[in-house]
Amino acid sequence: MDGWMWWIGGALVLAVVEMLSLDLVFIMLAGGAVAGGITAAAGGPFWLQVIVACVVAVLLIVTLRPWLLQNLRRRTDLVETNAAAQVGRTAVVIAEVTELGGRVKLAGEVWSARLVDDGLPNSTGRVPEGVEVRVVKIDGATAVVAPAGATSQNADGAV
Repeated sequence: MDGWMWWIGGALVLAVVEMLSLDLVFIMLAGGAVAGGITAAAGGPFWLQVIVACVVAVLLIVTLRPWLLQNLRRRTDLVETNAAAQVGRTAVVIAEVTELGGRVKLAGEVWSARLVDDGLPNSTGRVPEGVEVRVVKIDGATAVVAPAGATSQNADGAV
């Protein structure tokens, strides 16, 4: 088999590794391997193929990779999904909510809920059925809520 085919095969393997790592290093090395393959196809000796592959790979890593990373990081704001998207939403109490438990209807679904810890010992905070509450955080499958009119702070310091 011709030498250029080995270089292209190596480039393909490096491209697959890049798909697994998503680091933009292996794809730059693959670019160097393609350059080595072009040198081999042009009839260059093996030592020249290796030098061309190394120089091109280093140039790609030093010049192209930082620019690509900068542009990849300059994306639109992160849109929360799943449970994290529920924080800040309002819900309606369907079974009285205390610091120990309760049920709320949140985004059309029934969630187990509990009141946010207000920091008072022996607190008997209760939110009756039908009252609107705001989700402060999601703890596992439980919505930690506070009365919608109150601005309560949870243990993490979030409002």
